[in-house]
Amino acid sequence: MRGGRGIELKNPDQLRIMRRAGLVVERALTETIAAVRPGVTTGELNQVAADVILGAGATPSFLNYGAGHGVPGFPGVVCISVNEEIVHGIPGNRVLDEGDLVSIDCGAIVDGWHGDAARTCFVGEPAAELAELSRVTEQALWRGIGAMRVGGRVRDIGAAIDDWVTEQDHDYGIVTEFVGHGIGSAMHQLPDVPNFRHTGRSPKLQVGMVLAVEPMITLGEPDNITLADEWTVVTTDGKAAAHWEHSVALTERGLWITTAADGGEELLGRLGVPFGPLSD
Repeated sequence: MRGGRGIELKNPDQLRIMRRAGLVVERALTETIAAVRPGVTTGELNQVAADVILGAGATPSFLNYGAGHGVPGFPGVVCISVNEEIVHGIPGNRVLDEGDLVSIDCGAIVDGWHGDAARTCFVGEPAAELAELSRVTEQALWRGIGAMRVGGRVRDIGAAIDDWVTEQDHDYGIVTEFVGHGIGSAMHQLPDVPNFRHTGRSPKLQVGMVLAVEPMITLGEPDNITLADEWTVVTTDGKAAAHWEHSVALTERGLWITTAADGGEELLGRLGVPFGPLSD
């Protein structure tokens, strides 16, 4: 079913399948992060995620993504972005060192429906400024999610993220070239979900919409470039970036975080936002 502007609206059965895909993503991220340690390669972490996704009978969303559209297909099951890498880091021979910041982005498909989420973690004990960068980014994600209400606008999400980041003592950068998105029978769908305050027309939030909300925040300037591999995006000033993401469904009852183990119940409760899971 289509809402305004070609936005895909999911029925309850489709949302339940997306929840299954989201839980595969959640397990893959949890097990991959548990394997993060000094000396491990990003390629080895990619294999952990692959084992979880394939073992669940799901399909990796990212593997070969983009092939035939002017860029090489993405060669990994997950994106693993380290330190100054913002997003789309290609897993391979890179060895992780103590103190590295590592953002892992994962997608999975179950019966044709997608889940997508990302988390930032650390190799061992992080520097205080990196730990705070990740905390601010994770909280920005939840502030954006907390702004979602049926009848509201997609721009409410970016406004909440922007307000939270600009309230901080540190002058963080908000990456504007890469935004969240609708998700469902395809990985990337309408509408775009900017992570910053903007004016102008913006789609109305409706029951059955599922949005991937994913702020990417930098320790320094948000300016970035894409490396010669045509995928990895890095900060131009060499400072670190963090990335957090969840897929969020709007139901008749409230919000349902399809990629959170508890569906988002705890943190939505803290934010005073209605929790709207569907029964199995």
